[in-house]
Amino acid sequence: MSTATAPRRTLTAVTTLRRTVTGGATFVWTALVVVPVYWLVVTSLRGSTDFTTASPLAPPAHPTLDNYRTVLDGGFTTYLLNSVVVTAAAVAITVVVALMAAFSIVRHTNRWSRLTFRLYLLGLAIPLQAVIIPVYLLIIRMHMYDSLLAIVLPSAAFALPVTVMILVSFLRDVPRSLFEAMVVDGAGDWRMLFSLAAPLARPALMTVAVYDGLQVWNGFLFPLILTQSGDKAVLPLALTLFRGQFGIDVPATMAAVVLSTLPMLVVFVLARRQLVAGLTAGFSK
Repeated sequence: MSTATAPRRTLTAVTTLRRTVTGGATFVWTALVVVPVYWLVVTSLRGSTDFTTASPLAPPAHPTLDNYRTVLDGGFTTYLLNSVVVTAAAVAITVVVALMAAFSIVRHTNRWSRLTFRLYLLGLAIPLQAVIIPVYLLIIRMHMYDSLLAIVLPSAAFALPVTVMILVSFLRDVPRSLFEAMVVDGAGDWRMLFSLAAPLARPALMTVAVYDGLQVWNGFLFPLILTQSGDKAVLPLALTLFRGQFGIDVPATMAAVVLSTLPMLVVFVLARRQLVAGLTAGFSK
């Protein structure tokens, strides 16, 4: 009997050790994520004096919203509107073009479609920093420098490769019998695109829209190189302006960071179901 219980005890010990290590790693990872966010929010509620004297992780003794008022009075709404316009326009262009490209690549399995797909994949290997000078020269020659359109078009172009790759992988899982049934009914490519492919790819479209939106929203290099006016600045670039404007007023800068994260947080909360569905699509097959 003791011989039979020995393997059970060993297995129990191994399981306990595994759970302990997993739990410890999860706790450390959670702390690495939560503590900076907590410090960010707490610091934004401190006064300048409280920031220099109190413990960094201690709750503020006298919470105040003066930092948020200072940021809002410093032109933050203009920068926020610019970011919303740039992100919405870039995501819309990217999703529409990528959906049509992915549909064409999946539906027409010929040499040209395969070559087109490879060209899109090649775009994944080109770093943004390597082509910033040619992009700058193109924007100058197209007379779009220092405009929001100068940020929208390059941002959409660099978001296309990964978006096309994801949508192609998703549309390839759609049964070809559905497309063939629509062809029998006399449907053309445009009708199949908008009546079949787009509705079925809605989770994937939401996923790439959120992903591309985050990339454009947090983009810094294009706004830095392709704009120079204060009224054309987007939030990532405006944060540096706030830092220069307030000097060492860290609480005000942290308040600007908190405000800049709220719009994308709202988008994520509203689209979380479609986002999870898009991320888990295909795992059950």
